[in-house]
Amino acid sequence: MENCKWGRKRLKEMEALKDTFFANRPLTFKNLTDSNLTFEDVYFRIVSFMRQEPMGNYRLMIGTDSHVYSKETIFITGIVIQRVGRGAWACYRKLVYPNPIRNLHQKISIETSLTEQVAYMFNDELKNELIDIVLPHVYKGASLTMEGHLDIGKGQRNKTREFVSEMVARIEAHGIQAKIKPDSLVASSYANRYTK
Repeated sequence: MENCKWGRKRLKEMEALKDTFFANRPLTFKNLTDSNLTFEDVYFRIVSFMRQEPMGNYRLMIGTDSHVYSKETIFITGIVIQRVGRGAWACYRKLVYPNPIRNLHQKISIETSLTEQVAYMFNDELKNELIDIVLPHVYKGASLTMEGHLDIGKGQRNKTREFVSEMVARIEAHGIQAKIKPDSLVASSYANRYTK
């Protein structure tokens, strides 16, 4: 019984550490050409990319993936602005948690939280500025969607299928479209590449 009490106490301590750990990390991004990008830098790069062709069809996508190692868990959150059929600009944020997170629900929940954190930074004012870029060209086919990509899927053999409803609801609560496998390319492909 004493071990059970100690275990619960340790679990609470680890939860508090995780909350503090993720909340206190700097919000900096990088890509193949730039490092130490602030969120403001990222936002201005997105605006600049969209202004190059305001008549484009744009997808602003955010997603997180992670990889558990023996002594740590690496989380990568990617931001991609895609001009459909005509290129993209992307960057990512890397967080290294100093313990392996083996509980699948907990790991997926943290991935979703990190995606939510970045999505939340695109407040209504910033989203409206992006919409204003394409708005004069909507009748000529211009568009903008915002998507939260989750590294989960409904497939029968997918261990994450039981978490789909919960995580999708969390993303949609931010007013953005939730995408799961096989349509969640930012989490399952772009971010995944940098977790290894």
